[in-house]
Amino acid sequence: MPIILYAHLCLFFLALAVAAGPQDAYTIFTTVLVTETKTVGDSNATPAPSAHAAVVPYQLLRPHLDTPWTDKVGTSPWPQHPRPQLRRESWRSLNGIWTYQPAQGAGDVKSPPQLPFRQQVLIPSCIESGISGIMTEGMTHMWFGTTFTVPDEWKGGKRVLLNFEAVDYEATVFINGVEAAFHRGGYFRFSLDITDKVNFDGPNELQVFVFDPTDDQSIPQGKQTKRLSHIFYTPCSGIWQTVVIVTVTVHSSKNQSTPIHIELSTKSGEVVGRFDGASDRQFVFNVPGPKLWFPEAPTLYNVTVKMGDDLIESYTGFRTIATGVVNGIKRPLLNGKFIYMFGPLDQGYWPDGLHLPPTLEAMVYDLELIKSLGMNLVRKHIKIEPDLFYEACDRLGLLVMQDMPSMRVHTNARPTDAEQAEFERQLEIMIKEHRSYPSIVTWVIYNEGWGQITDRHPEFHITDRIRQLDPTRLINAVTGWHDHGAGDYHDNHHYADPQCGTPFYSLPNTPYDSNRIGFQGEYGGLGHRPLDEHLWPVEAAVRTINETYEMHADEASYNYRAHVLFDLLRQQVERFACSGAVYTQTSDVEGEVNGLVTYDRRVVRVDVTQWKADIQALYNAAAART
Repeated sequence: MPIILYAHLCLFFLALAVAAGPQDAYTIFTTVLVTETKTVGDSNATPAPSAHAAVVPYQLLRPHLDTPWTDKVGTSPWPQHPRPQLRRESWRSLNGIWTYQPAQGAGDVKSPPQLPFRQQVLIPSCIESGISGIMTEGMTHMWFGTTFTVPDEWKGGKRVLLNFEAVDYEATVFINGVEAAFHRGGYFRFSLDITDKVNFDGPNELQVFVFDPTDDQSIPQGKQTKRLSHIFYTPCSGIWQTVVIVTVTVHSSKNQSTPIHIELSTKSGEVVGRFDGASDRQFVFNVPGPKLWFPEAPTLYNVTVKMGDDLIESYTGFRTIATGVVNGIKRPLLNGKFIYMFGPLDQGYWPDGLHLPPTLEAMVYDLELIKSLGMNLVRKHIKIEPDLFYEACDRLGLLVMQDMPSMRVHTNARPTDAEQAEFERQLEIMIKEHRSYPSIVTWVIYNEGWGQITDRHPEFHITDRIRQLDPTRLINAVTGWHDHGAGDYHDNHHYADPQCGTPFYSLPNTPYDSNRIGFQGEYGGLGHRPLDEHLWPVEAAVRTINETYEMHADEASYNYRAHVLFDLLRQQVERFACSGAVYTQTSDVEGEVNGLVTYDRRVVRVDVTQWKADIQALYNAAAART
C-alpha cells in the first residue's frame, strides 16, 4: 500500500499560484536569485553626491560582547542566496553599506530626504547592534537609503523585482522618490515590482522609511523590549535581513495555462523523476521509492522547475508527521514511527548582531553544536529566522518546532480585536512562507499565555485555520499556560525538573490530557555565571543573573544537576506518557546564563560525553515503549 509523502516545495508553490492569481503566480514561481561576485553598495562602490557636508563613514562598533565571527562580517555581509528553496540565476544583492538617519516622526514619510543620509550603516543589521555601525536604542522612526544600477543584461522586456527578506516593523519604500510599497510585519519578506520605476540606463535611488514601536504597541515582537528585564532583550529595528533585486520573466498576465517540467534528482545528480504539469493549478505526481527524511538520515532531493525559458532550482524532502496511538499512548509519528523529540529552546540572539547572527557560519555553529550532542529537535522560540536557518536544519536533520512571535507581555491589557486580527494575519504569513521546509514539524501559536486572549479561546479557530493552510504538520496551540484543549500537544512547562506526561503537575499547568501528545515544552534552565569576559557586561542584565531558575557555583555542579534532571525525564519516559522535551536553552542571552554555550559562543558549558549518553538514554527508553 503506498504511503502518501509530502514533498512540500513544488506543490505548495503551485497552490500559492492558484491562490494568488496568474500574474502573482508567475512572479512567485520565478522570483529566484543567484549571487554575483560584487554587492551593490560595498566599500568599493562610488558614493552618490552628498546632500550633507559629510557622511559619517561606517565602522564596526565594538559590541558589549563579541563572538569569534564579529570581525569576519566585513562590508559585504550575508552574500548567500537568501531563499534556498527558490533560486534563479538572475539576482543581485543590495547588502552592504547604505546610509541612515533618524526621522522626527510619522509625518516625515511624506517628504523623503535627499540621499545620502547622515551616516553609513551596514545592511542587513539591527541599528541597535554594533555590527550596524549605529548601535543606538530607542529609535522609533528612521530612514535608510542606497543607490543601485540595473545590470545591462536585464534590459529587454524583463521585469525587475525588489525583495526585502525582513524589515522590523513597518516599511515604506521609495524608488527614485516615488512611493512604491508599504509593508507591515517584522519577520516576513515582501517583494515589489519596480520595473516601471527604475532607470535602466543609470543609478537609481532607494529610500526606506521604517517605523518600529517594539513593545510600545501590542504587535508580534517576541522577546524584543524597550523595558529590559531578565527574559526580555535588546530590540532589533530596521532592515535586518537581506535585500536583493531580481529579474523575472512573466509569461502571462492572464489565466492561461503554461507547461511546467519538474525534475527530481539525488545529491549525486541521478534523476529519479521527471514530471510534466501546468501552471495556475495544483498537480500531483508520484516519486517511486523515495528515501525518507529522518533526523538520523536527512535525505534531500534537488528539484528543478522549468517554465518556458525560466529555470528554478530548489530542493525538497519526503516525510510525514502525524499523531497515533502506540501501546495506548498518543504519540508523534515521523514517517509512521514514534519519534521521541528532544532539543533546546533556541532563541537565536547574538551579542554582536542581536536578532541576526554575524555570519552564516555563526548561525550554523549553534545548530551543529545541538546536533553533536545527539539532539534531534530545535524549538525556535518566538522568533523567525532567515530561510538559511531552516535549510541548515533540513540538511543537518534537526526537527523544528516553530513558534509564532508573541505580542507584548509587560502589560495585562487584553489585545484589541484589531490587534488579534493582525496577529492572526501575520501567523498565516509565517506558515505560508515556511511550509516547504521538511524540518519544520510543528507550529506553535501561544507561549505561556503571552498576548493570549483568555476571555474567549481563539486558539481553537486558529488551530482550525492552520490545519486548512497546512494539513501536513502538528499544532502546539498553547505551550505552557492557559491550555483549554486545542491542538495536538499537552505541553507542560516546569523548572528545573520536568513533569512530562505525568499524573502530577504544578500550576499554572493543567493535568495531563491523554487525548494529546504529552510534551515537556520547557524545563532545565540551569544557570552558571561565566567569567566576566564571557558575560554580557550591561549592568541591568548582570543584576538579573540570579533570577535564573537555578544557579550553580561551577560547571561540575551544573553538569551533575543536568544529569539528575535527565534521569528524572528518562523515568517519565519509561513510566508515563512523555513523548518529547525542550531543554532551556542553546546559549546564554544577555542576563540569562543558562545556555549550553556562553553568549559569545566561546565556552561550551556542557560535559559533552555525559550529555550525549543521557540524551541517548531518553531515546532508548522511548524505543522500549514501542
